[in-house]
Amino acid sequence: MNFTDILRTALHALRGNWMRSTLTSLGVIIGIAAVIVMVSVGQGTQSELDRLVSGLGSQRLDISPGSRRGPGGARTASSSFFTLTEGDVQAIRDEIPEVQYVSGSLRGNTQAVYAENNWPASWQGVEPDFFDINGWTLAEGDGFEAQDYTGAGKVVILGETVRRNLFGDYSGVGETIRLGRVPFTVAGVLEPKGQGGFGQDQDDVIMVPLTTGRRNLLGAMGLPPRAVMQVALTVNDAGDLGYVQSELEGLLRQRHRIGPGDEDDFTVRNMAEIIATRTATTRLMSLLLGAVASISLIVGGIGIMNIMLVSVTERIREIGLRMAVGAGPSDVRRQFLAEAMLISLIGGAIGIALGVVGALLVGHMGALPVALNGNVIGLAAGFSVATGLFFGYYPARKASQLDPIEALRQ
Repeated sequence: MNFTDILRTALHALRGNWMRSTLTSLGVIIGIAAVIVMVSVGQGTQSELDRLVSGLGSQRLDISPGSRRGPGGARTASSSFFTLTEGDVQAIRDEIPEVQYVSGSLRGNTQAVYAENNWPASWQGVEPDFFDINGWTLAEGDGFEAQDYTGAGKVVILGETVRRNLFGDYSGVGETIRLGRVPFTVAGVLEPKGQGGFGQDQDDVIMVPLTTGRRNLLGAMGLPPRAVMQVALTVNDAGDLGYVQSELEGLLRQRHRIGPGDEDDFTVRNMAEIIATRTATTRLMSLLLGAVASISLIVGGIGIMNIMLVSVTERIREIGLRMAVGAGPSDVRRQFLAEAMLISLIGGAIGIALGVVGALLVGHMGALPVALNGNVIGLAAGFSVATGLFFGYYPARKASQLDPIEALRQ
C-alpha cells in the first residue's frame, strides 16, 4: 500500500466511527489549546517582569548606610545615622575609573501645592549623574543648570503623576509651586515610566538639586554636613561589576577608617544579582505553566491509545483478511499509525486555532500579559505530531503482530 492508499483507508475508518473519533480528538484539542495559552501567558509574564526588573539596572551598585551595633549589642536601623558623604561620591568618581556614573541622593516627603491643587509626593535631592543612572529623560523643559546644583537653586523637575495632579493637561513648565512653604520653579517634566519592579509608581516623584534638598526641604533632621542617604553608580562594562564592588568596599573602608575585622558601616547592593534571581524565578514559573498544560496533552494521548486499542480489538477479523490477501505487518502497522496520527493532527489543528484565539482574548482583556509567537505555535504542532506517534505506535504494533489464522477465527 502506498501513502495515498494508507491515508484513504485511515480516513474511511475514522469516518465510519466519526463520533468516537471526534470525542477522542477532544483530549488533543484541549491539550494543545492549553499549551498555547499557558505558554503564551508564561512567556508574556516573564517578558513583562524582565522589562520591569531591567529598570533596576544590570550594571548598577547601590550603597546605603549599614546597621550599627549599640553598646548593649542591639543593632540600630541604618536610617538612624548617616555614614556616606558627598566626599565619598567624589572619591568614587576620581579613584575608580571603571565607574561610568555616580550620584549621591537625599529623599523625603512633602506636600506639593499649586493654586487650589495639592499632592503628597516624595522628593529626591540628586546630582547630575542621577538621571543617567536611573534612565530618566525629560519630556518637557530644560532641566537643571550647573548653577542650580552649586547654588541650591529653587527649581524642580516633576514626575508625570505629580504634574498631572497639579496641572492637569498643562505641562506646568515655568510655573511656581510650593513644597511645604518654599516656592520652587518647575524646570521640567520627566518622561513617564509607569509601575516599577516592586510595584511602586515611579512617576510619583519630585526631583530637586542635592544642595537644595539639604538646605530647604530636610528641615530639622539633624543631617551631618555634606551627608547623603544613598549613593548609586553604574559601570561601563557589566563584567567589571564584581571588581568595582570590591574596589568600592576597600575605598569606603579606608575613607571611613574601618579597621581589619571590624564591620562595615555601609551596605553595597549588587542589582545584577537581584535581576538574575528574579529572572530565574520567572523562567521557572513559565516552565511550570508549560508542564501543567502538558498534562492535558498527555491525558489526550492516553485517550488516543485507548481508542486505538479498542479499534484493534473490534477489527481483528478485518486485520486477518488484509493479511490473508497479502498485507504484511508493516502495512497493518502503518494503517493504524496513520489513523492515530490523523486523530492527533486534526485535533492539533483545531487546538492551535482555539489556543491562538484564547491567547489573544486573554491579552485583549488585559488580565495577563501574553507573548504569542511562532515558536509557541510550532511547539504546539510538534507536540501534536509527537502525541500521535508516541501513543499510536503501541496499538499499531499490536495489530501488526496478530496471527492471520487466529484473527480469521474471530
